Amino acid sequence: MLRASFAMTLAVFAGAPAVLAQEGDPERGAILFRQCNSCHVAEPDGPARTGPNLYGVIGRTAGAVEDTRYSPAMREAGENGLVWTLESLDGFLQDPRGYIPGSRMSFRGMPDLQDRMDVIAFLTGDAPMVHSAGIERISADILAMEGDVEYGRYLSSECVACHSEPGDDEGIPAISGIEQEAFILAMHDYRDGHREHQVMTTVTQRLTNEEIASLAAYFAEPAE
Repeated sequence: MLRASFAMTLAVFAGAPAVLAQEGDPERGAILFRQCNSCHVAEPDGPARTGPNLYGVIGRTAGAVEDTRYSPAMREAGENGLVWTLESLDGFLQDPRGYIPGSRMSFRGMPDLQDRMDVIAFLTGDAPMVHSAGIERISADILAMEGDVEYGRYLSSECVACHSEPGDDEGIPAISGIEQEAFILAMHDYRDGHREHQVMTTVTQRLTNEEIASLAAYFAEPAE
C-alpha cells in the first residue's frame, strides 16, 4: 500500500478535498487507534472482534467483511455504493453516527483533523501493528491472569445494564463473546485514562485487576 502521506498528496491532484493533503503520522496514529482496539484490530490475518479487522480497509466496500455483525445501516451503505476511501474514512471518523445514521458504532468520533489524518496514516501505512502496541500498555502478567467466570457473572450486572443485546439502540455495543484480551485492554485503558468516557472511567476505577480478568472470562463465553 502507499504510505498515507504520499497517498494523501496524490488525492489532491486527483480532485479530492485539499484538506486530505495534510500529512499523517502513522506512529501517532497507532497510539490513537488503541481507543478502537476493543472492537477492531488492524493487522494481516488479525481476528475479528465486535467490528471487522481494519487492515486493508481502503478500497473496501462498507459492510462487506464476511462473518461480521454489521448494523443494517452499514450494510445498506455498502449496498448503495459506499467504499472506504481517504475521504469517506475521514468523514466517518469525524462523526460515525452522523456520517452513517443508524450505525452501530458507539465511538463518538474524532473532531481533530490531525488525529484523523494520523489514524488514516496508520491504517494505510507501515506503522507497527496496533495489536502489539496495545499489549505493551499493560504487563503480560495482567493479560495472563485467569479470571473466575462465576465471579465475573456476579460482577456483570452493572455492565449488562447498558451493554445488552442487540447493543445498538443507543450506540452501546454488546460485549457478549468479546475476546478476553480486547476486553482487558479496553477496561485498563478506561481505568488508566487512556480512553475517555465518564461512566466507564467511574466503573473501571472501582475494579481490581482480578475483577477485570473475571469479567473478561465471563463475557468471553458465548451468550446463553
